[in-house]
Amino acid sequence: QVQLVESGGGLVQAGGSLRLSCAASGILFRFKTMGWYRQAPGKQRELVAEITSGGVANYVDSVKSRFTISRDNDKKMLYLQTDSLKPEDTAVYYCNGVSTVWNWGQGTQVTVSS
Repeated sequence: QVQLVESGGGLVQAGGSLRLSCAASGILFRFKTMGWYRQAPGKQRELVAEITSGGVANYVDSVKSRFTISRDNDKKMLYLQTDSLKPEDTAVYYCNGVSTVWNWGQGTQVTVSS
């Protein structure tokens, strides 16, 4: 069965950084485009970064130049380095496939204070 487990969130001040991790199992990880999503209170879940099996990354404009998505296919791990965090980045962050979305994990809470 598909399992996606996010970790690494926390409470940081504006301008701080966090490194989020996602452990995947039950999927053909190395052949899938993977992404990081986030959902803030009262807002829809949003795809903020994606990375293809070949390592090509794309970002929404709001996080471009601040976030870096990466993957380790041998370990079936997905990462999101978040730098220069802003209060508007506050959300629960989830990992999942992009073209194919599996069950959602619990996510990891990122809270950025001003």
